[in-house]
Amino acid sequence: MTGTLTIAGLGPGDDALVTPEVSAALAAATDVVGYAPYVARVAPREGLTLHPSDNRVELQRANEALRLASEGHQVVVVSSGDPGVFAMASTVFEALEDRPQWQGLPIRVLPGVTAMLAAAARAGAPLGHDFCVINLSDNLKPWPVIEKRLRLAAEADFAIAMYNPRSANRPEGFGHALDVLSEAGCGERIVIFARAVSTPDERIEALRLCEAKPEMADMRTLVIVSNSTTRRIGRWVYAPRQVR
Repeated sequence: MTGTLTIAGLGPGDDALVTPEVSAALAAATDVVGYAPYVARVAPREGLTLHPSDNRVELQRANEALRLASEGHQVVVVSSGDPGVFAMASTVFEALEDRPQWQGLPIRVLPGVTAMLAAAARAGAPLGHDFCVINLSDNLKPWPVIEKRLRLAAEADFAIAMYNPRSANRPEGFGHALDVLSEAGCGERIVIFARAVSTPDERIEALRLCEAKPEMADMRTLVIVSNSTTRRIGRWVYAPRQVR
């Protein structure tokens, strides 16, 4: 098999945050596979075939990428942010597990700047101490699992970065998450709403969790709930590295 498969992260939105390594992989690609809005971020050119698809066909997308690579194509599977954070890297390996005939393919995973890190940088340093990351979508895991993880993270006093807080199909989930965190004693913690970071639509807002409303978030929003020691200095939010 002479083809290759690269799983790449395009960063949070601004082309300046795409790594040189990812840019080089895209320049060498014959095929780019991914969720349609992410594929649209790749400029068309001669010799490149774009394969956009719907967001709910991840395994189908992964199998298509593996097939193309097995046929000799130089394939790049694109995700936003980092491909290993709630994105396509895991799905490709899941597909590969059931396809022993493709397990000899040269495969690379190229990291990208996550929405979480881009949002934290815009706000200051809210992830300066221990933190965790939780996906609030219950498409692939049940809500009781999400609730348990939120409660335990709050109890451990982690800063919590929350992906996929609220969508049209599940508008009530983020409100439940705020209730869980409030019941866990996080009402006075600082919450950062970072929407469309590094794009022209960017909006950053910080307030106390008790003041937060579910409608303040959508699927383009990354939410960071601070730990109990986090402080504000003017417009900046930071978590001290020393815990007494």
